[in-house]
Amino acid sequence: MAERAVSDLMEGAMEKIRAMVDSNTVVGTPITTPDGITLIPVSRLSFGFASGGNDKTTSPSKPGIWGGGGAAVKVEPVGFLLGKDGGARMLSIQPPAFSPADRLIDMAPELMDKIECLIDKYTKENG
Repeated sequence: MAERAVSDLMEGAMEKIRAMVDSNTVVGTPITTPDGITLIPVSRLSFGFASGGNDKTTSPSKPGIWGGGGAAVKVEPVGFLLGKDGGARMLSIQPPAFSPADRLIDMAPELMDKIECLIDKYTKENG
């Protein structure tokens, strides 16, 4: 009996988390502007979950079960994916990176786009 009650408690908390979090929470619904730019909101998602319980029987005539559970979800907007003319780039709304490693990570998608453009140009010129 106690195992089932604690299990029900945990399942209830997990159902609440599932209701709060889906793929649209992290990558939002695309928005298209009149000039053809597509904006897709992107968020960072963090969550925590805890649950526990015990069968606290004080006497055979007074069985008891106690338990508790909780969950927390944090959704933090980080930027937008901008799409136009077949290309895409990330527009960050986060404060600038402090360390060189963080800056390099932030610049990686733009750098990859530039490398891809150079490769395409070289391929077209040299067949």
